[in-house]
Amino acid sequence: CSFCEMYTSKKFRARKEEEVFADIEAFESYSQHINKVFLADGDPMVLSTKRLLRILNKLNQTFPNLRRVSTYATPSNLNRKSEQELQELAEAGLNLVYVGIESGDDDVLNLIRKGEDFKSVVSGLNKSKAAGMNASVMIINGVGGTAFTEQHAINSAKVLNETQPKYASTLVLTTHKGIDHFQNRINGTFEELSKPELFTEMKLFLEHIDLKETIFRSDHASNHLALKGVLNKDKEKFISLVDQVLSDPNSPFLRPDYYRGY
Repeated sequence: CSFCEMYTSKKFRARKEEEVFADIEAFESYSQHINKVFLADGDPMVLSTKRLLRILNKLNQTFPNLRRVSTYATPSNLNRKSEQELQELAEAGLNLVYVGIESGDDDVLNLIRKGEDFKSVVSGLNKSKAAGMNASVMIINGVGGTAFTEQHAINSAKVLNETQPKYASTLVLTTHKGIDHFQNRINGTFEELSKPELFTEMKLFLEHIDLKETIFRSDHASNHLALKGVLNKDKEKFISLVDQVLSDPNSPFLRPDYYRGY
């Protein structure tokens, strides 16, 4: 992942409701075949609950076989909704939120100007879970740089342990606009992790994981090593794979760099 650099050149605005409804109606001829909808593009949870409910009701009326609506969400916006509001949204079909927490460590979150801390992340995820929403939580391998690598790994695992999300994934920091651009957007200095250091961080993260049945994916295009399974069930297998690539830089389990992307 590119540390949300995809949004640094864009300004946020809420689209008019009639525009959103027109987009929904444009797919009315496919209504019998649509069973999943993703609300894009930024964080629609910034909208009022009443407005979100009108959109969800429109989706349900238009697509009779709809079984899942998902969206991006920040912990802060989840926290701003009352428990009743989140429950109403879940009952209306919004049952999966993608939450890019990036890290569970306060120093790292401050470094990247995330606007969150450990407590707000845990609170937002658990609040939405209690309301009936599943969460897909994303963490960025290497986002703390060399200075915070250990605490980033340990506290990111701790966030997952305290929230037990349905899904979790790790992506690798990729500064596709250049390290200077990244450096200018953070609070402090930054030194990127080498490939072996990224794997060492991943191993430490996995060693501190204690999950019951979280579906885990580390197969984004940015990842050097693809991991797919369930934690804790596949924990030891994942650690073994990381050990193998740490001991063999030419391991067949590693993706060639030309296969990787952002």
